Amino acid sequence: LPLRPMASQSEIAQRVVEAILAQKLPPGGRLGEQELADLFGVSRTLVREALMQLQARGFVEVRSRKGWYVVEPSLAQARDAFAARRVIETGMLREAGKPLQSVIKRLREHVAEERAAIDGSDAATRAFLLADFHVCLADCLGNRLLTDVMRDLTARTTLVATLYQSTHDARQSNADHAAIVAALAAGDTARAEALMVQHIGDVQEALDESSAVTGDARERLRATLTPLKTPSRVA
Repeated sequence: LPLRPMASQSEIAQRVVEAILAQKLPPGGRLGEQELADLFGVSRTLVREALMQLQARGFVEVRSRKGWYVVEPSLAQARDAFAARRVIETGMLREAGKPLQSVIKRLREHVAEERAAIDGSDAATRAFLLADFHVCLADCLGNRLLTDVMRDLTARTTLVATLYQSTHDARQSNADHAAIVAALAAGDTARAEALMVQHIGDVQEALDESSAVTGDARERLRATLTPLKTPSRVA
């Protein structure tokens, strides 16, 4: 049975990005048009349109006579993605001021959800929530455009972390996120900025640039693209 009958082009693209954020869809993973069409209960034309959208966003590529594949970022592209995140996320925090208590509450809840996922056994949910913190931060601070930008940038650095076998500890990421939220709650944006720079730097430094992991995900597409059981974000 299809994962979601008659899914739209944007829903298919969103599911692929979510799978990347959860580290379920690896760099170099194959995305067969017919397999995706069967999984989502749609035509190959709609799947192709979704993949073209993802190609424009830099997530997939077409390999001659082979089909669609998740991109495998180069080291230069990896450095660019982390550099972009430092600029955008620190600028976002600099302008945050002292966020409303409702915003702090949502961010603290997200950090608590991360911690619960780390204590559990669902690696995909853990990876997704840790990556999604940065998207949630942009969303909470009320910038819809930056939320979309951060989703794509975070997914790019997630691909990098998967490809270059990041050794960054999940509990350390969670502690970093908690410290950033605490600084925001205190109205200390300078400290929040410094903590974010350190956090992004630590994640980048944990990459093993001498090693890259790739794979063919064809037989795992159904499990890979199954929706994650994460709490719904309140708008």
